[in-house]
Amino acid sequence: MKSPKEISVDQKLIALTTEIIKMTEEKDQLPLLVIKELIEDPEIEAVQNYANNVSIVRLGYNDHGPVHMRTVCRNALKMIKILHQGGIKTSLETEQAGSFSDSVTAVIFAGFFHDFGMTIGRQDHELYSGILAQPVIDRVLTKFLSDKSDLNRRVIIRSMAMEGILGHMGTRRIHSIEAGLILIADGCDMTKGRARIPMELNTKPSVGDIHKYSANSIESVKIHQGNEKPIQIEVFMSSDVGFFQIEEVLIPKINSSPAKGFVELYAGVEGQDMKKYL
Repeated sequence: MKSPKEISVDQKLIALTTEIIKMTEEKDQLPLLVIKELIEDPEIEAVQNYANNVSIVRLGYNDHGPVHMRTVCRNALKMIKILHQGGIKTSLETEQAGSFSDSVTAVIFAGFFHDFGMTIGRQDHELYSGILAQPVIDRVLTKFLSDKSDLNRRVIIRSMAMEGILGHMGTRRIHSIEAGLILIADGCDMTKGRARIPMELNTKPSVGDIHKYSANSIESVKIHQGNEKPIQIEVFMSSDVGFFQIEEVLIPKINSSPAKGFVELYAGVEGQDMKKYL
């Protein structure tokens, strides 16, 4: 059974994807068809749930399951929407290799699948994520793009999604805006909700503790249109320990992202002045 939080994020994902499609001239329904398919797919749900079990119970890390993967997908969609509204083209558009809808679809896949490899372990999990996600991406794309004429489109969307998956840790160089948004979107999911279950478990000290405690101090992360740059990210926290998440997780990911030039970042403890990082 899905949790109320997961169901809520599913509904927000469908609504956001619908909004993005309405913004485009072609009104291509592929992103909406794909997001609905991913939400209802039992294999995807099983993989995401087990990834969370490995992350929290076995390794002592924070949430890396269905809610996290959906939240990363939503964060990335928010940012790609802002860029589109600002007249900024995606890499596929700039290269004339694909449409905006293709970029959105690739971002959806990457967000949903980027932590599949946590079912195996933390080390190199982004590589295992790619291995596990590739046949599922093929299966879903073939369902909606089944004609021979769709072959190139399937290849391009899959390749872009794989770049986002493999590059989401910031340890491997990526080159597209789409993959860069996944990298930042992953870093933005740091609110205390991710740390709730690990904090409740009575476990011995482990390597993931600093992530749990720092994430537990993050009250909210807001992504909206910026003042100086297209995308503004604001992080509000209850204590200084949250700066670990900002300085050791989010900022390195932004700095490694091809989308860095489009982002401004502010963070601070609630009730105090916000600090501008980027």
